[in-house]
Amino acid sequence: MEISAVIPVYNEKENIYPMAEAVEVALKKGFKNYEIIFVNDGSKDGSYEILEELKNNNLNVRVYHFTKNNGQSAAIEAGFKKSKGNLVLMMDGDLQTDPEDVYELLKYIPEYDMVNGKRATREDGFKRKLASKIGNGFRNFVTGDNIQDTGCPLKLFKKEVVKSYKMFNGMHRFLPTLARYMGYKVKEVPVRHYDRLHGQSKYKVFGRGLKAFKDVFAVRWMKNRILNWKIEGESNV
Repeated sequence: MEISAVIPVYNEKENIYPMAEAVEVALKKGFKNYEIIFVNDGSKDGSYEILEELKNNNLNVRVYHFTKNNGQSAAIEAGFKKSKGNLVLMMDGDLQTDPEDVYELLKYIPEYDMVNGKRATREDGFKRKLASKIGNGFRNFVTGDNIQDTGCPLKLFKKEVVKSYKMFNGMHRFLPTLARYMGYKVKEVPVRHYDRLHGQSKYKVFGRGLKAFKDVFAVRWMKNRILNWKIEGESNV
């Protein structure tokens, strides 16, 4: 398998079919073998039935349903574990980033192990943009990283990176930083960003910021405790 697209969804029934179509159109242009993985994070809006219908009508789509809402980190981890591709593309299920931009990220593989999108122009409200700017600055200050937009949902990984993650609740906010801590090379490149087509964001600015504030110190603690060893003459991944 050349590439796996991992898409966590929570109450995104109106976006599922447009998302699947856009991702498939994009991947067909550059990959012969691909899979689109949807992880349903306990949706209660009818997403379950739509995902089942989609899966039954498209052999390239794989669907996994959580028994309850477990959060974005859990959904991402499940998608990573189920992925079979040599490359793994991560996206949100709201189509605010463009699947076609996978080819902008792909330009930096194999030189880099992970390529993180950076939303060139953010189509979000003032509060969300301000919170993101403050959050990224504080995160980098504490962790020693320099990623400008760790929250951008569009990310491309080599398989060995996603298989190396040991996820905890909230850790999806720190994937580029954690990859660097493990010794992988990370690049950040501009990507497009759009308004939501349907529905509303599931994330509250204050609640998310408070959790991230706590998590950033846990990530800083992990920096000097991640095992990163090599055997002479062998790769450690």
